Amino acid sequence: MEAFLTWMAVQKGASEATQKAYAVDLGQLAEFLRSQGVSLGQPQTVTRRHIQSFLAWLFRKGDAKSSMSRKLAAARSFFRFQQRGGRVAENVAAQVRNPRQEKRHPRALNVDETFALLDTTKGPTGGSGPVSGSAEEERVLRRDLALAELLYGSGLRISEALGLDVDDVQLASRVLRVMGKGSKERLSPLSDTSHESLKRWLEERPLLALPEEPALFVGTRGGRLNRREAARIVERLCQRAGLTFTVSPHSLRHSFATHLLEAGADMRSVQELLGHQRLTTTQRYTQVSLESLMQTYDQAHPRALKK
Repeated sequence: MEAFLTWMAVQKGASEATQKAYAVDLGQLAEFLRSQGVSLGQPQTVTRRHIQSFLAWLFRKGDAKSSMSRKLAAARSFFRFQQRGGRVAENVAAQVRNPRQEKRHPRALNVDETFALLDTTKGPTGGSGPVSGSAEEERVLRRDLALAELLYGSGLRISEALGLDVDDVQLASRVLRVMGKGSKERLSPLSDTSHESLKRWLEERPLLALPEEPALFVGTRGGRLNRREAARIVERLCQRAGLTFTVSPHSLRHSFATHLLEAGADMRSVQELLGHQRLTTTQRYTQVSLESLMQTYDQAHPRALKK
């Protein structure tokens, strides 16, 4: 398994998070296979039936279908690697279909909700004006708003935003150098508000960051911000905005794409901005916009069939 993970990192450019997820998923598969009398260390002994039984076991255990699909994807990649190395004649995991997925999308904020969440005139607790918090609270708020502005204003994945270094920010050119999935680099434009938020945060960052820390976004201890802290940041911003619900960091990226498409942006342009490899991935946002449109129609049009 170690050889496979090394291949994923070197040849496929898999991120550290992807490598860890694959290690956990394949470890679970290996444990299940041992209970069936076969070994992942001897991949030629594993059959399609074993993989199907593994998915059935996950289903009975209560795993989400999205989680089952991810684990199947890890198995497919593993057996593809073994096939290329001549250890197996066929990819048995590729012969198994993905579980049918529920159509679930992250909640997209409307424009008013987004503006409330990114409002710079409110203090850390939602009060008006900078006097509503201490100097440290105001400093942290600048960081939080700069992060949220990038997620919404540039449509970054949370992993992309947290992976940014200070050197990746080109304020004069109003672009970011972003390392996306598969270690694919792209330039992402900065909106006017993102530019201003980043500028304000960079003025305060030296007071929080450790001396040798390259990360753009740092925590209160001075090191690179992590995903859990980022989720808490967005949750706090929702509460500060007076929203009756909270959203995930990915919802801001989702809102970015949805609002662009609703405003008539070209699909290919949105694909490039999001860093999607396939246009079909971007088209999911069109479906969300269409569902929202039809809901509005059903509620408002006099000829619509009321439910």
